[in-house]
Order: sequence, then structure tokens, then C-alpha cells
Amino acid sequence: MSSDTTARKKPRRRPKPATPEALERAALSYLERYASSAENLRRVLLRRIARAASHGGEDPNAGEAAVEALITRLKRASLLDDKLYAETRGVSLNRRGVSRRGIAARLAAKGVGEDDIAQALHQLARDVAEPDLAAALTYARRRRLGPYRPAEERAERRTRDLASLARQGFEYSLALKVVDAGTSDEIEGELAETGGAVEN
Repeated sequence: MSSDTTARKKPRRRPKPATPEALERAALSYLERYASSAENLRRVLLRRIARAASHGGEDPNAGEAAVEALITRLKRASLLDDKLYAETRGVSLNRRGVSRRGIAARLAAKGVGEDDIAQALHQLARDVAEPDLAAALTYARRRRLGPYRPAEERAERRTRDLASLARQGFEYSLALKVVDAGTSDEIEGELAETGGAVEN
């Protein structure tokens, strides 16, 4: 790297102090842009505190206490609701072609508790006919697997298509049903009879 390039490089901005007021502004700004679980927001704010502490010698323990107080206030104000977050995120992921197993894993990664995950999956099963079949068909259509492939490629690609669905958390029996379906219209019609639909 030349000295001219080094000279033109902007110095990194020093993080702003993580005061309780700054943390609240950051939390509200984050929640305006993203749905979040309480634990996920906690992680976001604690990273902000860690950055500020590494530059300014602030007390991270004081910042952590401020975050806990803020999370409690946001829950009381219904701005953070893990149950609602899990249910809405579950529906959204299902529409994108994510299996129930995949939904549970993603919610757990965001810090959602087991009870809220179980409730979200239960609600999904009540609201969506055959949620895993609907998700598997959405995923297969987007990736052009099984009945969404040109007929001449299906036999050669069958094993790969089954593996692709398995990696997404779909049970082997369901992957077989999708990949070995006669036509896309046939299996989508079967789903439609149960009241389900494949998302675009």
C-alpha cells in the first residue's frame, strides 16, 4: 500500500459513549428497522457497550445494568414481545420455504425461549395447512428441484435434490414426496385440497 493511500485513509470514528439515553435511542432505532427478540436486542446493545468501553474506559457493568432496565421497560411497553416475535417470524420463514425444524433453530439463535418457540410452531400448524409441505414446495420451486426441474434432468439430479431438502431440515419422507411428485401442478393441487398454498 502506498503512502498516499495510507494518508488518504480516514481515521476510525471513536464510538459514542453508551449512556442510558444513548442506549435507549439505539434500541428504539433498531426496533424501528427490525423485529427483535429481547435477547437479540440485548446482544446488540451489549456489543455497543463493549465497543464504547474498549475506547473510553467506561464501566461495562454499569452499561449492562442499564440494558437490563431498558429491556424491562420495553417489555412493559409491549415494544418487545418474544411470543409475538416468534409467531410472526415463524410465519414469515415458513412462507420463504423454511422447515419447522429450521424455524425453531433460527428462533433459538435469536435467543427465543423454548416455550415461545413451541407456541409459535403450534400456532403455525393451526394457521397453515401442512406447513412443512408448503415450505418444501416453496423451497423446491425457488431452487428448481424435483417437479420444478426440466423432465430430462430429474432422474440425474434426484439424489442432489433430496439432499438439498434434507439440509433445509425437511424429513426424508417429505423430501421424497416432493422430489418424486409427478408434476408441480399435481403436488400443489394436493396441497391446495388441504387449504394450503405455495408462496411465490
